[in-house]
Amino acid sequence: MKNNILDYTFPEDLKEMSLDELDLLSYSIRDFLISKVSATGGHLASNLGVVELTLALHKVFDSPKDKIIWDVGHQAYVHKILTGRAKDFDTLRQLDGLSGFPKSKESVHDIYDTGHSSVSISAAAGLAAARDLKKEKNEIIAVIGDGSLTGGMAFEALNNIGDSKSKVIVILNDNGMSISPNTGSISKYLGNLRTSKGYISAKHFIKEKIGTSSGIGHSIANGLADIKNDIKYSLINQGGLLFESLGFTYFGPVDGHNLADLCYTFNNAKSLDEPVLIHVITKKGKGYKNAENNPSKFHGIGPFDPTTGSVTAKKTDEKSYSSLMGQFIADKAAEDEKIVAITAAMCEATGLGAFKNEFPDRLFDVGIAEEHAVSFAAGLAKGGMKPVVCIYSSFLQRSYDQILHDVCMQNLPVIFAIDRAGCVGADGETHHGMFDISYLSSMPNMTVLTPSDGNQLEEMLQYALSLNAPVAIRYPRGNTIYNKNITSTFEGKNVRLVQQKSIDIWACGKMLSTASTVIEQLADRGIDAGLVDVGIVKPLDLSPLDKDNLPEYIVTLEDGTISGGFGHHLAGYFSSNNIKIISFAWPDEFIPQGTVDELAQRYGLNPEKITERICEEIERKT
Repeated sequence: MKNNILDYTFPEDLKEMSLDELDLLSYSIRDFLISKVSATGGHLASNLGVVELTLALHKVFDSPKDKIIWDVGHQAYVHKILTGRAKDFDTLRQLDGLSGFPKSKESVHDIYDTGHSSVSISAAAGLAAARDLKKEKNEIIAVIGDGSLTGGMAFEALNNIGDSKSKVIVILNDNGMSISPNTGSISKYLGNLRTSKGYISAKHFIKEKIGTSSGIGHSIANGLADIKNDIKYSLINQGGLLFESLGFTYFGPVDGHNLADLCYTFNNAKSLDEPVLIHVITKKGKGYKNAENNPSKFHGIGPFDPTTGSVTAKKTDEKSYSSLMGQFIADKAAEDEKIVAITAAMCEATGLGAFKNEFPDRLFDVGIAEEHAVSFAAGLAKGGMKPVVCIYSSFLQRSYDQILHDVCMQNLPVIFAIDRAGCVGADGETHHGMFDISYLSSMPNMTVLTPSDGNQLEEMLQYALSLNAPVAIRYPRGNTIYNKNITSTFEGKNVRLVQQKSIDIWACGKMLSTASTVIEQLADRGIDAGLVDVGIVKPLDLSPLDKDNLPEYIVTLEDGTISGGFGHHLAGYFSSNNIKIISFAWPDEFIPQGTVDELAQRYGLNPEKITERICEEIERKT
């Protein structure tokens, strides 16, 4: 054994190690993870829970020939260590550093870019079909959590694979958690399976003791086929019946922290030429008491003290936008019994903790199933309720059709509380909320609101409750701000804050604070500019404009993609005028990880670069 993780050559060294050596290595990996993630922040609890599972995967299978796909991907840190990237962990989730998720551009061992849940089995089905068509010989392994299995897409893929009979190994990493504790019948079903071993023992006896005997043994085994089906029902109530009825050979439950059991089961799965599902039981946060005791806190965490587990960021009395929204909705629910809230396995993360405590019967956690969440909300609205759907922007993308077809087409009063809109920083491409303005603004009957501070968020929620139509309110990650320049109450109109000038700046949501700084910097250069607080993006409200004396330039600022954003809509409206529209937004590409400030600097969205570009446009015209 070597003393330091960095002394190994992975994955080559792994193949030569004994089970005892792998067990010792698991302790080193956990120490390494705690040390590195405590400095950079990241997903800790989920990775601590899959150390032995990942060691066994890379011991038994031959990556990258054998293709391992990590569902969601936030549990792939150990995989990255075991594929030669331990040396890069000081840059984890930093600008131009190691990604917190699998990235094929980063390593040949990262087979598939993941970041959202319930995707891995579908991707595995496609890879297996391609392998079979090319008559190649390799294993396809999808590692999916029990939380992700609540997503309907996972069952669509299971059904497809079971019908095709193509060889895919699905490893169900069952730790009873997603970000919040799992809910629903699938979670209960898996809970029953964790303690059901009778069928597995009986099945192994039939296969290994009787079926392997020559002559009459084979006949007996064949004759027991019907009895085996009875065993499934009678011995353990449920067992792996659900998965076997979908066409998978079921192994489990397997202790996910026992390397010998894991390697034995994985080797058995390799020997079969059929779809296999292996049910592995793990403990989120395993090996680090702070994470074991509070896995939700350590699911995704900023830098922290590894000894105490306390977050090292400065404490603040300010509320996050999420908690402000959640408390406001809870307060309103006390006044109106028709208000209900919906979350997709992220109750605490979206600020609904207070609502859940006060109105548990009116809080619906549907699991990781955003499409269902939206259609479920449409049904609630049809039934006379006032549903508030609380989902991160990047995850709401998954329910595009349901928003369009089920909510907007029927013009139903569903409120979408869109958390983490815009740039979110270190989680990168898969988690930025760049696209909601673009796709929501194209939907008939939809109203899109962008609060610029905490007061406006509350006022917009009140406004949304008063409308009998779909409303989307997008707000950023982090703590609320309160803008002293905003004194008027939001009433469904954009508000002029600084008198209209030849240059008029229209700032959406959080970009108002950036716009205020830009106006000051322009004034220092002798350039006066007007300012409009854009609280309503759709429908397009131009009431702050003096239409008899239009400005020469309108500058738009928004925390979303340039393509199809507010600036593009405004430019389309003024296409026949001589007004020059200068739009500042994120470019038409996938934005990488980094701090919000670093990314704004790189992509020209900080005050200094915005000011510079405005001045260049003026000089160019002159």
